Amino acid sequence: MTALSQRQSHAAAELRHLLAQRIVILDGAMGTMIQEHKLSEADFRGDRFKAHPHDLKGNNDLLSITRPDIIEGIHLAYFEAGADMVETNTFSSTVIAQADYKLEALVPELNTAAAAVALRAALKAEAQDGRRRFVAGAIGPLNRTLSLSPDVNHPDFRAVNWDQVTAAYYEQAKALVIGGVDVLLIETIFDTLNAKAAVFALEQLFDELGARLPVMISVTITDASGRTLSGQTVSAFYNSIRHAHPLSIGINCALGGAQMRPYVEELAGLAECYVSCYPNAGLPNAFGGYDESPAAMAKVLGDFAAQGWLNIVGGCCGSTPAHIAAIVAACSPHRPHVPPADPARKLQLSGLEPLAIA
Repeated sequence: MTALSQRQSHAAAELRHLLAQRIVILDGAMGTMIQEHKLSEADFRGDRFKAHPHDLKGNNDLLSITRPDIIEGIHLAYFEAGADMVETNTFSSTVIAQADYKLEALVPELNTAAAAVALRAALKAEAQDGRRRFVAGAIGPLNRTLSLSPDVNHPDFRAVNWDQVTAAYYEQAKALVIGGVDVLLIETIFDTLNAKAAVFALEQLFDELGARLPVMISVTITDASGRTLSGQTVSAFYNSIRHAHPLSIGINCALGGAQMRPYVEELAGLAECYVSCYPNAGLPNAFGGYDESPAAMAKVLGDFAAQGWLNIVGGCCGSTPAHIAAIVAACSPHRPHVPPADPARKLQLSGLEPLAIA
C-alpha cells in the first residue's frame, strides 16, 4: 500500500488545531438529500450496470460511481452551508452489506470513488474561501451483527463471524485511505463487538501503512433505555472502546437532539477525547420522515454547545444543508468542550454497565 498523501499526513495536526479553536461542523444526512432527486432504477444503474441481475435502486453508495455529480453536489452544499467536514457516501460499502445487491466485488471501487468525489468537493470549497475542509471516511455498522442472533429461535446463531467482519472493515478502510480521506469515522454503532472489530481492522491497516489517520467513533443509543441495541450504556460503551484512543467519541442517529441530551452530557463528563454529536432531525413521523425544523434542531444543539459539551456537531437522518447552516449559527458563539488534561488513572471495565476499580 502506498504512503499517505501530503494532505493526509497533515490532516491530524490541522484538525486538532481547529478543534482547539472552535466547535467543528460536520455535515448532515446523505439519504435525505438523495431522496430529493427522486432517482429511478435507471439512475442507480447508469450505463455500466444496465445488465446487472439484481435490483440496484436504494443502493445509495453506488451513486458515487453512477451519479457522482449528485453526490458531489450534496457534499458541496454542506460545505457551502458551513460544514468543515463531510462524510463519504460509503455507509454500506462493505462486502457484507453489498452482498444484498450482488456487488461484493465492487467494494474497493465504491470506497475510492466516494472518497474522490468528497475530496473534489472539499477542494472546490477550499478554492472558494481558503478554509481547510476535511473528508471523513464513513464506516457504517454493517447489516449483520456479531453480538445478536437474527433468529429468535436460535440465540446462539450468528450470521457473521469475527474474521469476516474484520476483513470487511479492513477492505473498506484500506480503499478509503487510498482514496484520500483525512479521517476514518466508525459510526452509527449499535453493536459494540462490531465496533471493536472495526477498530481492530484499522489497527491492522495502520501497522501495515506505518502511519495513522485520526479515528472518530460514534455510537447509537436506540431508545429511552439509554442503551445500544446490544445492551450497553453510554459509559460502558466508552470503556469498551477507550483503548482505541479515538480523536473523538460521540452519539448519532436513532434519536433527535432533545432525546439525546442526557447521553451527550454523560459522555462529555467522562470522555478523555473530543466529543461529537449529530442527531436526527427529531424523531421519525408516521411516514418515516423527519419534521424538526432547522431552527428547532439548532436551538437544541446550540444549548449543548453553551453547556460546553461539544467539539464536533452536525446532523444525521432528516437533516439538510439548511439544518447545518442553522447549527453553525447556533453553535459558533460558544467555546468547544475541553477534555481533561490529566484524567484520573483507574481500571475501567465494562459489561452491559461500567465497572471502575480505583
